[in-house]
Amino acid sequence: MRDVAKAAGVSVATVSHVVNDKPGARIGDDARRRVQEAVVELGYRPNALAKTLSQGGSRFIGLVADAIATTPFAGQIIHGAQDEAWKHGYVLLVANTEGNAAVENDAIAMMLEHQVHGILYSTWYHREIVVPDVLQQVDTVLVDCFAADGEFPAVVPDEEQGGRTATEELLAAGHRRIAFINTTTPSPARTGRLAGYRAALEASGIEMDESLVFSAEPQQEGGYRTTPRILESGATAVFCHNDRVAMGLYDGLREAGVRVPEDIAVMGFDNQEVIAAHVRPPLSTVALPHYELGAAGVRVLLGLESDESHRLRIACPAVRRASV
Repeated sequence: MRDVAKAAGVSVATVSHVVNDKPGARIGDDARRRVQEAVVELGYRPNALAKTLSQGGSRFIGLVADAIATTPFAGQIIHGAQDEAWKHGYVLLVANTEGNAAVENDAIAMMLEHQVHGILYSTWYHREIVVPDVLQQVDTVLVDCFAADGEFPAVVPDEEQGGRTATEELLAAGHRRIAFINTTTPSPARTGRLAGYRAALEASGIEMDESLVFSAEPQQEGGYRTTPRILESGATAVFCHNDRVAMGLYDGLREAGVRVPEDIAVMGFDNQEVIAAHVRPPLSTVALPHYELGAAGVRVLLGLESDESHRLRIACPAVRRASV
């Protein structure tokens, strides 16, 4: 700033008023022009950290994640948060902790030292968490996770709506005997997607048949192992808990000489594109809205969006391909 003042022939205070566009500052047009030209010529940038310390706040938003930067699709949370933060004049500071508590505490401490506007705390899959005590010191929004007591606002996928949408896609294609392969892992996805499946059937006047609900490990092998029971059930369509289960079901159906979708329709969940877009036929599925989870987290943190329940649910849209 002193260099700019010297080049422009003005005081340091005048430079400060110009670069910060201080309201009410009495600066002549010629002096303002000289300062602006010197700023360009010298490549001057304000010291953001010094400004943060002097003003008691910053244009930084922190994002602390357990593993989402290294998962195949959930890094979209970072992308969505970054785009939304930038739109409102903020920069995202990201720390990927790989679930290491010591790294997490150090990352949050660093963000507090930089006086971040607030912190998004995210997990790579939707679940209930215990919020670190240190986050009591700063405005925090939970993304893709929630606290049981509802003390912190949370942004999560609408699992029940997603399950309902998946089932409605199969109903719209004319299927009435629809099986559901659910996960064995206790989670909001397990209960929510089952509730959505049940609600869609009931809304269509179809009585729930518990024999058509199967439990399987949420991996490719789980879907493969369930194939014989699916074929014995007489189902004409299957809603799978996730795309990996659907991929395993594809393998089992292919071995049995059963065609998708001619003989049986298959619907996935997640829209994990490395799977869904590249199996044959390409898999119709429901997307987890990772990008929008990150973007909505920033909006909630900035007070631009809210929900009375303190848990904002983001819709999971259908992605139609060729398996239904």
